[in-house]
Amino acid sequence: MRHFALLIGTMILTHVALAPAYAQRPELVRQVRAAIGGNNFAEGERLVAAHKATAGADGPYLEALSWLGRGRFAAKDYAAADRFAAETRAGVLEQLKRCKLDDDSSLALALGASIEVQAQVLNATGRKTEAVAFLRQEVQTWRATSIRTRIQKNLNLISLTGRRAPVLETKEHLGAAPPALAALRGKPVLLFFWAHWCGDCKAEAGVLARIGQEYPGLVIVGPTQPYGYVEGGEEAPRAAELRYIETVRAKYYAGIPRMTVPVSEENFKAWGASTTPTLALIDRRGIVRLYHPGKLSYEELAPQVAAVLRPVTAKAH
Repeated sequence: MRHFALLIGTMILTHVALAPAYAQRPELVRQVRAAIGGNNFAEGERLVAAHKATAGADGPYLEALSWLGRGRFAAKDYAAADRFAAETRAGVLEQLKRCKLDDDSSLALALGASIEVQAQVLNATGRKTEAVAFLRQEVQTWRATSIRTRIQKNLNLISLTGRRAPVLETKEHLGAAPPALAALRGKPVLLFFWAHWCGDCKAEAGVLARIGQEYPGLVIVGPTQPYGYVEGGEEAPRAAELRYIETVRAKYYAGIPRMTVPVSEENFKAWGASTTPTLALIDRRGIVRLYHPGKLSYEELAPQVAAVLRPVTAKAH
């Protein structure tokens, strides 16, 4: 039971992390998540069925249904997870005959979750090649929508490690100008994707400061992006938000040695950083050796940094 609860908690952190507003979901969704967290799938299914009987297969219903798929996947009931994901997808596509995906955040979250679960089921059941092909197609299909980044994250989780690092835009930045990744070939690089509103990112700052001090040969780059608002959720134009992000950087991240900060929404999309923080470790050859949405402790991160800092000639492969 404890392991199941931890899995569900991880899924909540990983998949509902683009902005704090995502924590304020419809009552049905909160109820279903609570039922799943208590391993009470029967109650979750009862709740969604009752809602559908009175309100139809609307956005909150589909978002809640997607949580049943995620919960079943966490419980390793892959057949049920795939069934819920397929039902969610079909329901969202039916709704999209009358509206656009990003007109309703519940539809976007539901479809993103269904794609995620379908890919995870394929990968978990030994069909990685199918999962990768499926996610690549979905990235293209939904490229102009809010779920592109989330789909890319899932594709990266399955396939990015061991491959060449995607391009990182560096034209716009805070503080010192970041070098292009191509110019850093021969040096290990740690990417730290962060958001100004992200508490987990601020908690990770101490870990990265220690890593940077202990491993001076490591280049640390901290990509960020604007979200359209500043402290307290107050809407702000881009220029004002960038000034605010600079104050956050100075307050919380100044202790990370040598960290440059490129600013680009495209970086988050290309790297699938729908979760903040997202950490990626690139070796001297420009190959990704770690891709991790979410926090890492010093004990988890330090050995991996040490491994990429070893001279190339000392590597076994």
